[in-house]
Amino acid sequence: MLSEPSPAILVAGGAGYIGSHTAKQLRRAGFQPIILDNLATGNRFAAAKFGPFYEGTIADATLVRKLVEEHSVSGAILFAGATNVGESTGNPRKYFSENVASGLAFINALIDANVTNLVFSSSCSVYGTQGQGPISETASKNPLSPYAESKRTVEAILAAYDAAYRFRAVCLRYFNAAGADPEGELGEHHDPETHLIPLAIHAALGRTHLQVFGTDYPTPDGTAIRDYIHVNDLADAHIRGLRYLLDGGASVQLNCGTGEGHSVRQVITTVEQVSGRDVPATYGARREGDAPALVANSAEVRRVLGWQPRVSSLENIVSTAWRWHSELEATALASNSPLPE
Repeated sequence: MLSEPSPAILVAGGAGYIGSHTAKQLRRAGFQPIILDNLATGNRFAAAKFGPFYEGTIADATLVRKLVEEHSVSGAILFAGATNVGESTGNPRKYFSENVASGLAFINALIDANVTNLVFSSSCSVYGTQGQGPISETASKNPLSPYAESKRTVEAILAAYDAAYRFRAVCLRYFNAAGADPEGELGEHHDPETHLIPLAIHAALGRTHLQVFGTDYPTPDGTAIRDYIHVNDLADAHIRGLRYLLDGGASVQLNCGTGEGHSVRQVITTVEQVSGRDVPATYGARREGDAPALVANSAEVRRVLGWQPRVSSLENIVSTAWRWHSELEATALASNSPLPE
């Protein structure tokens, strides 16, 4: 008796940090990832590990339709886009072009090819500054940067498309993805790097000096608080979101975080404990666009998708990231050099 073919999933941005971890778990879960990435920020070492890889842009509607038809794609995940909050305030044109205009072209191409299921990488930044306590999905939206506004705009487009075209989407509002593949195949690599945990690790390794933005926030130690979620737990949420849609689930917006916040100082202390090294740091003024605290109320994602964080303790996040950056990253990069500029 012939087995059923694995459902094909188009993973836009599948050579990036979260995209590649998700592609690995998709393959393990019985799906066939089809990777589309322009390698502007994605990594060559991750591009073709877990499925067919196509170098191209999500704005290329002809290419998107071709991939859908050739592979009989059942659903898609949209990771691709620009993600630097600080950069977005100085170059909003880039963020509305890459995140909104190109994202819309990708979504339109899916509809034209009769694909009606999408998991979208949104962001907790759509909430902006909130009061004390975990943030629920019904909280007011107050984007503080063009990056955050671009995510809210795509969410609004998806809501309108659901009403008009029955195009169904799970929008996952990420809190802070961190950590690395425990098996050592994948990890975080950005150039330039902007995320706290890898920057703190690089400082511990003597590669850089950590710059901390803000010591006067209304938090217990004055530094900003974030909800850190292990990238593998985040990947699991995407797979559950896909299955939910393929089983006929309705469109929904869901927070993806642990519900527990850690300050910048707590992260630095954990890196020092895991590495056994000091983290040299300079403490300065706040950065425009940063909220004092962002912590998820994750009750809805647990209820709707049956999801829960399993490997997202701060110690485990830092430990897996430390192993990647200190032992494995250089070999991974060398195996597929040259990397994109």
